[in-house]
Order: sequence, then structure tokens, then C-alpha cells
Amino acid sequence: MKQLKTILLATVLCIASVSFTQAQSKVAHINTQELIASMPAAKKAQAEIEALSKTYQTDIQASITEYQNTVSQYDAEANTKTAEENQKRMIELQEKQQRIQQFRADAQKDLAEKEAELFKPIQEAAMKAINDVAKAKGYQYVLDRATLIVADGDDILADVKKQLGI
Repeated sequence: MKQLKTILLATVLCIASVSFTQAQSKVAHINTQELIASMPAAKKAQAEIEALSKTYQTDIQASITEYQNTVSQYDAEANTKTAEENQKRMIELQEKQQRIQQFRADAQKDLAEKEAELFKPIQEAAMKAINDVAKAKGYQYVLDRATLIVADGDDILADVKKQLGI
């Protein structure tokens, strides 16, 4: 009877240790910002965003210069114009200023939309590669290094870059 209890206890301990070992999850981490920044498609998208931004900035600067020239001209001619004409000119200047502000807001919105449009497939490709590597290496969890406080698991950045061919 004593041997049966001993064998039973040993069996329970063995099963418990196997279950405990299997219950532990494999965890890895990756810096997704670094991964995406190193992708050629992201570099191309960033260059496109910067070119569009420069175009908008040039247009805005041209509008501001035109506005300033008109203000200077109207200031110089103010003494020779009637109060009614000066009032109309002030309204015209306010409208120009509002158009510049609206154009600036529209440009920022357009840039944000373009950035989201260009980077969405890049982010999806990165996530797919991360998932593929995680499955291949048997990781149940992959944490983003940017929000990770302690990184004691495996860093799979190099493996994911290899998966993407970069």
C-alpha cells in the first residue's frame, strides 16, 4: 500500500511538472518602429510624403508672400483711397488670410491621409512577417519593444528582417 501511494505521488508530480512545463508560454519582443523604418517600402513612402509636404509648403509660402505684397500695396495706397474702398480691401485681405489658413489645414489633413494610405500596406506586411516568424519559432506572444519595460525574451527583429528580405 505504501508503494502504491509512492507510485501514485510520483505519477502526480510527473504529470504536474509536464503540465507546468507545457503551460509556460514562449515570449519574444521586437521593435516594430525600427523594423518598419528599415523597410525599403517605408523609405520610399517617407520620401513621397516629404516631397508632397514640400510642395504644399511651397504653395503656402507663395500664398503668404502674395498676401504680404498685397498688404504692403494696400497700406501704401490707403491714403489715396476712400474709406469705403479701404474697408473693401480689409475684407479682401481677411478673406485671403482665411483661404491661406484653410489651405494649410487641408494640406495637413491630406498629408495625414496620404501617410496612412501609404503606410497601411507596409504595416500589414510587417505584421504578417512577425506572425510568420513567431509561428515558425513557436512563440505564443510577441511584444512591441517600444512599450516593453523589461525585455528578457528573444528579440526576433533580425529574423523578421530576414523574412522580409531586408
